[in-house]
Amino acid sequence: QVQLVESGGGLVQAGGSLRLSCSASGRTFSMYAVAWFRQAPGKEREFVAAISASGGTTNYADSVKGRFTISRDNAKNTVYLQMNSLKPDDTGAYYCAAALFRTVQAMEKGGDYWGQGTQVIVSS
Repeated sequence: QVQLVESGGGLVQAGGSLRLSCSASGRTFSMYAVAWFRQAPGKEREFVAAISASGGTTNYADSVKGRFTISRDNAKNTVYLQMNSLKPDDTGAYYCAAALFRTVQAMEKGGDYWGQGTQVIVSS
């Protein structure tokens, strides 16, 4: 079992940056792939980025490539999402999800464990 808690959301102007954190409980977090998803008001949840259990492999949605970076620190049981050059279209609730022994490609479909989300608002 893994419990996930997101933090770091907030209000930022277009062109600005934010770093989201996904903190996990459990001693086996290093065995879990983790992904970030987001959901804008009135829209379906969409995949943003994923990272493998070891941190050696990543996967990004085309809409965030070159602007967002996912990373992890297994010693701290934390996954990060560094978001640069933010756009109003990046606004939404951001969720992290984790799954045991799943590829970063398979994480595009979701995880087995989810956090409660953190809100990101990008003003124009």
